[in-house]
Parts: sequence; structure tokens; C-alpha cells
Amino acid sequence: MSGESEFVKLVSIMKRLRKECPWDRKQTPQSLRQYILEEAYETVEAIDNENWDELRKELGDMLLQIVFQAEIAEEQKLFTLKDIIHSVNEKLVRRHPHVFGNVEVTNEQQVKDNWEQIKLNEEQRSSMLEGIPRNLSGLLRAQRIQEKAAQVGFDWKEMDGVFTKIREETAELEQAIQQKNSEEIETEVGDLFFSLINLARFQKVNAEDALRKTINKFISRFQYIERKLAEKNKSIYHSSLEEMDKLWEESKKFLN
Repeated sequence: MSGESEFVKLVSIMKRLRKECPWDRKQTPQSLRQYILEEAYETVEAIDNENWDELRKELGDMLLQIVFQAEIAEEQKLFTLKDIIHSVNEKLVRRHPHVFGNVEVTNEQQVKDNWEQIKLNEEQRSSMLEGIPRNLSGLLRAQRIQEKAAQVGFDWKEMDGVFTKIREETAELEQAIQQKNSEEIETEVGDLFFSLINLARFQKVNAEDALRKTINKFISRFQYIERKLAEKNKSIYHSSLEEMDKLWEESKKFLN
């Protein structure tokens, strides 16, 4: 069966579920929001793990959520799945004038700049920073805001400026801690995070990806400590910091 036939079959199955399944029939765009987020995160995890079989499944789950939302919208006479596909087709052509038009570009950055300029003109926004979803994680939202501001030159000229800002924010945080000013501590922690994200952006590192990888690394190494202690019939709750730290260093030899 062709990909197109399989897609038609998926839509047909969804329509039947909406009519015959009590759970599917009860769902609304609002009730399905959590599943969209869940499937997106599971898809990212599959990519991180380079688990391509799992990625195939997760992409299918994401596609299901799109078809589900489209079916509900069609029932309410808001828009159809065809409208969704037509809209994205038009947008891709419109925002790639270097492919489908006569605009010339020489690098990836020019493509991104053109995309953002076309987007700004189309949506008639009063600010370049509009349109960045508030529900994005703090790291990702900060990086997207910085990228947009940088497109009009509101950015550090060189890395030295970024490092100077980081040192400045670190000093201000230390001062706030010394003064035991909890409100100021929160502010300065936020400023330091924002500066570090600037550093990541300058080095073309995705801050969200970097932190996620570090978290996963921490989990692996901490679980190594737990396993090694369990092999000695010891509880992590009754182990000293020195013992755990020794195992932590040992884990670095075996885990990335």
C-alpha cells in the first residue's frame, strides 16, 4: 500500500473512532494538548537516543495528533485537513523565494533572515519578538528571543563582550547572595542564565539540547553510583559523600 493510501486509511480510521469510540468521541482540542507535548518530547528523546525504530513510532503518534485535531476542527466546521496541508504548502513556497523565486542567497544565515523578514511582513506584527510561544521552555524561548534581536544587530560584536557580561552577572549574583536578598538572587540567577544562553548561541550550540544532554549524563552517572553501592549491599542513603564522589569519578571512565 502506498504512503498516500496509508494516510487516507489513517484519516478514515480517525473518523470512525470519533463516531464509535466513547473516549475518542469525548476529546476536545484542549483535552489533547497534553498528548501533543508528550509525543513531541518522546520524539526528541528517540532522536537523542538515535533509536530510529522508536522514532518511526513517535512520528506516527505525532501524526495521529495532527489528524485528531484536524478531524475535530472539521466537525466544528472550522477548517479541514486539506486546509492545513494547503496552508503549509503555500507557506513553504512563499518563504523559500531562493528556491521557488528569483531571490539569490549565499549562505544559511541569509535564508533564515529572509524567512524572518517575510514572516514579519506577512503577520503584520508590531514587534519582532511577537510570535515566540510563551509555553516554550525558558531556555529555548530565551535563545529564540536572542536570535531575533540579533537579526537587527542588537547583539554583542565579539565573544569578549559575552564573557564580560557573564562575569558581571556572576559578580552581581555573588553580591546578592552575600546580602541574602532572595528577590535579587532570583533576578541575578535569571540574568546569568540569559547570559550563558547568549554564550551558547554565539558558539552555535542549542542551549536546550546542551542542558538535556547534561541532565541525561548526570542521570547515567548517578545511577552508576546506585548500582555500585547496591552491589556492596549498601544504601545510597547511608553512604558518605566521599564514597559517592569516588564512584562518580569512576563512572566517567565507563560512561559518556
